[in-house]
Formats: sequence, structure tokens, C-alpha cells
Amino acid sequence: MKKALLTILVVALLVAMAGCAPGPNELAVQASPPEAAGFLQGLWHGFISPVTFIISLFNHSVSIYEVHNNGGWYNFGFMIGVSAIFGGGGRSSHRARRRKYD
Repeated sequence: MKKALLTILVVALLVAMAGCAPGPNELAVQASPPEAAGFLQGLWHGFISPVTFIISLFNHSVSIYEVHNNGGWYNFGFMIGVSAIFGGGGRSSHRARRRKYD
């Protein structure tokens, strides 16, 4: 019962995250860009990048990175989001040795 509930929860979470994926590459479609994506949108796009990547393999209108962004702040948010998902915690990945003293 718990395994089925966990599976349903994970699938629902993945579907919800997929619904918030960045849009298509508007530069290829129109000349005037919509409102530029900022820091928080970059952070969110970084968080959902694994799901967005999988969707982009099957749907060519979905891209991982929003091309209409405000530059450095979007990039900064995107990198924080990606590093939060894929690791980057230096201390937690280091295995500490403990010495026994008699």
C-alpha cells in the first residue's frame, strides 16, 4: 500500500514539474521577445531541468534553457537550481575518516 502511494506521489510530482517547463524557443518563431525571464524563473528552470531535459528529447517545442532572459541574474538562478538538484555540496560528498584512539 505504501509503495503504491509513493509511486502515485512521485508520478504526480513529475507531472506537476513537467507542466512548469520553459516554453519553446521564441527567437525562432517571432522577432519581438516576450517579457524576459529573471532570477526566480532561472532558479525554477534549474530545479526542473532533469524533467525538462527528458521532455525535450521527445518534444521539440520544449527547451531546457529560456532564451528570453535578463542575462546574468537568470544564469545565476539557473546555475543555483541545477547545482541544488545535481549536488554540489562539497562537505556532504566527502567521506570523513574517524580514528579510534585507545
